[in-house]
Amino acid sequence: MGLWELFILAVGLAMDAFSVAVCKGLSVCQVKKKHVLTTGLYFGAFQALMPAAGYLLGTGFQAQIQKIDHWIAFILLSLIGVNMIRESRSEAECLDGCFGPKAMLPLAVATSIDALAVGVTFAFLKVQIVPAVSFIGIVTFVISCAGVLIGNRFGAKYKSKAELAGGLVLVCMGVKILVEHLFFG
Repeated sequence: MGLWELFILAVGLAMDAFSVAVCKGLSVCQVKKKHVLTTGLYFGAFQALMPAAGYLLGTGFQAQIQKIDHWIAFILLSLIGVNMIRESRSEAECLDGCFGPKAMLPLAVATSIDALAVGVTFAFLKVQIVPAVSFIGIVTFVISCAGVLIGNRFGAKYKSKAELAGGLVLVCMGVKILVEHLFFG
């Protein structure tokens, strides 16, 4: 997986975090630097930790399912992407203005579950995990910080568009992996 592909994947994964960050930005009257950094750190850290955990799980099963690994990557990425597209069409959730661990931890976990499944696919694709998860974490940090600021300034009109775009990106990545394996691998 090249840097460009990893960037596209990182942006796609970060869209859930971006959507929630927009809502967190909406939840406060005046956004402060600590709101932005707290959101970015929680979401960025969990977007980095979850694919690492998925990678460890995937490497444990790699030998048993190597013949169908491209199908697993395609199915996981497509399911995640379709779910994000579905969520983009649902009604927005209300979030409170709290940025403490009790509020942020569940949100960080919820927005990074997709990344766990992507980490499993990383194991099958033999991705260098440390640079990949670091890159995903940094991209998510930046996008989440921007999401808080955008949410505070512009409102919720971009939330569903971000989830839709992220879902489409993940589905396309899954199709690309499958096509490359079937026709060029």
